[in-house]
Amino acid sequence: MKCRQCKSEETKVLESRESKDGLTVRRRRECHNCGFRFTTFERSEELPVYVVKRNGAREPFDRQKLLRSMTVACQKRAVSAKELEGIADYVELTASQREDREISSQAIGELVLDVLRHLDPVAYVRFASVYRAFSDPEDFLRELQRLAQNSRFNKTQDDLENSESLQ
Repeated sequence: MKCRQCKSEETKVLESRESKDGLTVRRRRECHNCGFRFTTFERSEELPVYVVKRNGAREPFDRQKLLRSMTVACQKRAVSAKELEGIADYVELTASQREDREISSQAIGELVLDVLRHLDPVAYVRFASVYRAFSDPEDFLRELQRLAQNSRFNKTQDDLENSESLQ
C-alpha cells in the first residue's frame, strides 16, 4: 500500500479492525519512510450481477430499483419494509449464485411473484400487472383466476395434510 504523503510503498499495519457488518476491514498504517499515518479499508471484491432485459440489453443488478418496484406494488398493504428487504436479499442471493452472473428480468419477476403470491395476493396482482404488462381488464381477470385456482389447490393440499395427521 503506497503512502499518500510520500508515495513510498514501505508501510506497516499498526492495527486492524473488522467492521460491524463483517464485510469491511479497517487498517491503520504507518509509512516507514516519512512516518505518516493513514487509514485504509478493505472489502472483498464481488463480481457484478447483470440483468438481461427483454430486449437483450444488459445492465447491472440494481437492488434499489427492485425495492422501488416492490414498494409500489405493496403500497397500502400489510407488507413491511423488512419483508421487502428479505425478498430483495433472496433475489440478490439467487442471482449472485448463478455461474454466469447473469439473470433475466423475467426470472427476477418470477422470483418476486413466487414470494408475493404467498405474502399478499393483492400485492402479487399489482406486481404481476406491471411485470407481465397487462394491457386490458381481461389480463387482470385471468391472473385473478389463476391465483384463485392455486389458492384452492393449496387449501385442498393443506386440508389433506391436516386430515392425514389426525389419523
